[in-house]
Amino acid sequence: MSTIVDVTTGQVLGIVDGRGSAGVGAWLAARPAAWLAQVEVVAIDPSAAFRKALRTHLPFAAVSVDTFHLVKLGNDAMTAVRQRLVREQKGRRGRLVDPAWANRRLLLRGADTLSPGGWARLEKVFRHDDPTDELGAAWGIKEQLRRLLKTSSLADAHEAKMLLGHYVQVADMPETDRLWNTICVWWPEIEVLIVTGVTNARTEAANTTIKNIKRTGRGFRNADNYRARILLRSTAKRAA
Repeated sequence: MSTIVDVTTGQVLGIVDGRGSAGVGAWLAARPAAWLAQVEVVAIDPSAAFRKALRTHLPFAAVSVDTFHLVKLGNDAMTAVRQRLVREQKGRRGRLVDPAWANRRLLLRGADTLSPGGWARLEKVFRHDDPTDELGAAWGIKEQLRRLLKTSSLADAHEAKMLLGHYVQVADMPETDRLWNTICVWWPEIEVLIVTGVTNARTEAANTTIKNIKRTGRGFRNADNYRARILLRSTAKRAA
């Protein structure tokens, strides 16, 4: 199920089945041309299917890619490197005795949120559980991506991107190469994000409300009733 939300008000505009371009495309095709003409910016997950539907039905709207999902891609690359290293070096999965595994969540934290104690633990991980320096390289790349996404101008963003690309090239790891390729493929949408600051945070908030509706109703066996309940709840919330 995919949720379509007004990024300004947070109101749920529509719910479509699946996460492919067909469902979103059909919903957009059913909107009046005058309504579509008013859409200026659309924020999406880094989904090629969603982007395809938007390019077809909203060719003049700017498309922004969501910050949270980009940060998650960086964290996923960090985790993939950690898992590969423990398999290569120890021939098994990570265990509590391994500093990198024991501090796996710390490795995903933003550097700007770490306490002095957190920094000390992080340095211990790199000192005792990173003989190839690949873990530290992945961490640095993940942090550079976060810095890129916090820039406030296209000039700063391009400079941060060049530095990120340098880090990736020096690291020469398949996990960070894939991350870099994704950033390059989605760079036009990242530029829109930098300029507009539009994210799908309100969509994520709406999805939380939708999950609560489903939980309260002990599940809905009728998809139409479920969809109607979501739309009514969103409209009532806006009216209040």
